[in-house]
Amino acid sequence: MTKTNNEIVTLQEDHADSSLYSADLAPVPESQRTWNTWHLTALWVGMAVCIPTYLLASYMIRSGLSWVETLLIIGLANLIITIPMVLNGHAGVKYGIPFPVLGRASFGIRGIHLAALIRGLVACGWFGIQTWIGGLAFYAIFIALTGAEAATGLTFGKFIGFALFWIMNMYFVWKGTESIKWLEQLSAPILLAIGLALIVWGTVQTGSFSRVLEQSQLLAKPTATLQTDPDGTWLQLNPLHKKNEQVYKADAVKVVLPGENPSGEPAWQPIDNQSRIKVSDVSVNHATATFRVALQGEFIYSSAIDVKPAAQVETGFWGRIWTYILWLTAMVGFWATMSLSIADITRYAKSQRSQVAGQFLGLPTTMMLYSFVGVFVTCAAIINFDDVLIGEDAPWDPVSLMAKFENPAVVIVAQIFMIIATLSTNIAANVIAPANAFSNLLPRKISFRTGGLITGVIGILICPWYLLDEISALLLFVSGLLGPVLGIMLCDYYVIRKTQVELDELYKENGKFMFGGSGFNRAAIIAFTVGVGLALVGYWVPKLNFLYTTSWFTGFFISFGLYYFLMKKAIKHIGT
Repeated sequence: MTKTNNEIVTLQEDHADSSLYSADLAPVPESQRTWNTWHLTALWVGMAVCIPTYLLASYMIRSGLSWVETLLIIGLANLIITIPMVLNGHAGVKYGIPFPVLGRASFGIRGIHLAALIRGLVACGWFGIQTWIGGLAFYAIFIALTGAEAATGLTFGKFIGFALFWIMNMYFVWKGTESIKWLEQLSAPILLAIGLALIVWGTVQTGSFSRVLEQSQLLAKPTATLQTDPDGTWLQLNPLHKKNEQVYKADAVKVVLPGENPSGEPAWQPIDNQSRIKVSDVSVNHATATFRVALQGEFIYSSAIDVKPAAQVETGFWGRIWTYILWLTAMVGFWATMSLSIADITRYAKSQRSQVAGQFLGLPTTMMLYSFVGVFVTCAAIINFDDVLIGEDAPWDPVSLMAKFENPAVVIVAQIFMIIATLSTNIAANVIAPANAFSNLLPRKISFRTGGLITGVIGILICPWYLLDEISALLLFVSGLLGPVLGIMLCDYYVIRKTQVELDELYKENGKFMFGGSGFNRAAIIAFTVGVGLALVGYWVPKLNFLYTTSWFTGFFISFGLYYFLMKKAIKHIGT
């Protein structure tokens, strides 16, 4: 091998005639390594600022965590996932190769197709979902400009928006990675500025930064719980307060007990700012409550919420610790797929220092900032909007929040920013990896551009407008399969090969990474199968559910250890 400097390794032989070689999968020459620390930081800002990030904290707070606990878990989880991200990104810088080519060393020339296609198909699913969301932003702009009434179902206008956003994505795919770098550079400062502007808006509208955050305590608790004493059952109340007043927004509540008709009696009961009201003379363990208030001569109603006894809502010390662990696992899994394919991006980095600093500066900080923005803006909204009566109706997602503004200019500007955020996330996180995965299937026939177009077509074929809710759960389930892949790759690269990969062998049709001619490394396939099996068994076996709820960690460590055990006898025979 010929080294151009202390960090970068290049090919020594000519592989132009190999079916495993193409210009898109070849090591990136040093002259084309143009991404510095800022570029990689901007990339992560562009990817991390998206609707799911904005919503992350909401799920955690609604499970009973405080905003401080929520941000600490998000920060810790993203620090944890950045470590394997940086470790896996090392090979991208050193050898200039994408994830599917690097994976040939551990899984084999053919074996890597399994892991790469799982990663690629997950990204295709997310590409379709994000493209539909981006298309809805175009549709919202059309509605704001024309004053037309927004439709709740599928309409021709929504499909036009989807097509426009799909074409925008394909434009950047066709222009290549330099255009993607330009997009992320443009997006990052805009998105950061918007986040800070939203915090300023919330503070100005409420008059107090600290008061906004105090509202999160109300969101972390259920609006109502049932309490039983010798006199009967009481509804313990925790609804939202009016702006600058210690008075409930809601002035009446309707409680429906088991067996009662929701559309009939009982009548509405005035709250009068009481902390609790009596609902039954006997013990009750379940009820449904709806709140209302009279505004400008009209009644505004909350959604109907299920009310349970307080004892069922509260959790003990160990229950809270387990909640922390569950959310930590979920947050780590949020970017688990990117940790696999990060070499697709770091191969364009100028140095190891650039990729390490860029990722640590960009990922954990942006995830914490925009999760905080989501909490802060939502808390400000429940103070400022009188029609939000209970925490369960808080406008956590930006779409619901924007629907509360009547000024078309505000809606249009907000949707433009949503388009920028969704585009920057979609291109970097959901196009590059599958494009390389498809190109690796037939390197001589499928280019990066063609792979990107295939990604776009699959994103249409999954019909995200029909499967938006269902496919999200499926994609998260499949993403859990990728922890074992990362464990195998890191074990192979750092423990087995000590970061020394025979670069030329990765492009040889009959080289050492054909593993005896099969193209599959049996150790990797076995470790992957066992890791996935043990990580997912808890999905079907309730007593082993803890393995599934911590599936990323379970699969990662089991496959890492098993792969080392299976390979250790062959270590002496692997070139260093």
